[in-house]
Amino acid sequence: MPSNFLRFSDISPTDIKPTIQRAIEIKSGNHGKSLAGKAAVLLFEKPSLRTKLSFWVGIEKLGGKPVYFGPDEVGLGKREPVADVARVVSRMAEIVIIRTFAQAVLDEFAAAGTIPVVNALSDFEHPCQALADLQTIYEHCGKLAGVRVAYIGDGNNVARSLAYAVAGSGGHLVIASPAGFELDRDSLAGASNYGAEMRGTVDQLRSPQDAVKGADIVYTDVWASMGQEAEADSRKAAFAGYQVNPELMALAGDGAKFMHDMPAHPGEEVSEGMLDHPSSIAFDQAENRLWAQAALVERLL
Repeated sequence: MPSNFLRFSDISPTDIKPTIQRAIEIKSGNHGKSLAGKAAVLLFEKPSLRTKLSFWVGIEKLGGKPVYFGPDEVGLGKREPVADVARVVSRMAEIVIIRTFAQAVLDEFAAAGTIPVVNALSDFEHPCQALADLQTIYEHCGKLAGVRVAYIGDGNNVARSLAYAVAGSGGHLVIASPAGFELDRDSLAGASNYGAEMRGTVDQLRSPQDAVKGADIVYTDVWASMGQEAEADSRKAAFAGYQVNPELMALAGDGAKFMHDMPAHPGEEVSEGMLDHPSSIAFDQAENRLWAQAALVERLL
């Protein structure tokens, strides 16, 4: 395992399945107190439900001590330089979990600190979400290699981490986005290269209907992420026709499952009631943030 988890590609493709298998072991109650006596600092510049709760509970289940700092308490790069915070935290804790805006903050913190740094979300990637996504896919499909995933929506941080995760585990991801909202070419190429040894692939097209054909998993995310509220109306217009609903699910493969990292906006990227649709495994996916992250922190330490 690497010393940090700033991007999904920080872990080797060969480390993915053992981490998922350990997450499932922890979920079954086989976890012990591997983090006993270890402090985990949570530095959050963005609000959170699933991320804060899952890290907090997961660390405690393994015997560790979570210490949380909210958006107004630290002021990374404002009240105090990022590098100074990194040096102080490194002297008092064993691992730090950061939810921030710019990926550069994570890189600067990791360069100055001496303990593992985990990306709990940045504007560029959401690798912990992708790890939990893989656990969910594995539990419901019985495998990772060869699984076909259709992602419908914005080529954002969630899509970027998912591309690396699916390709790196030998799966096949197809992304459908409207013009101007695609995943960037460097990320597409990077994910494809990352997954080449496992024979995973990433493709991008325009039509949601074409993307879901033969899919085992249909995945979507919000059209306007945190910090993009001013673009909400223009994005609604751009993403018209990209809603995941029962009609779109019917075009996917038999038994296809629906995933959403939440929070969801019914009436926008999903139709009303889609989280409770018979195909939905979104709440399994949310729970697995706890188990996948516990396994990750344990392996990093």
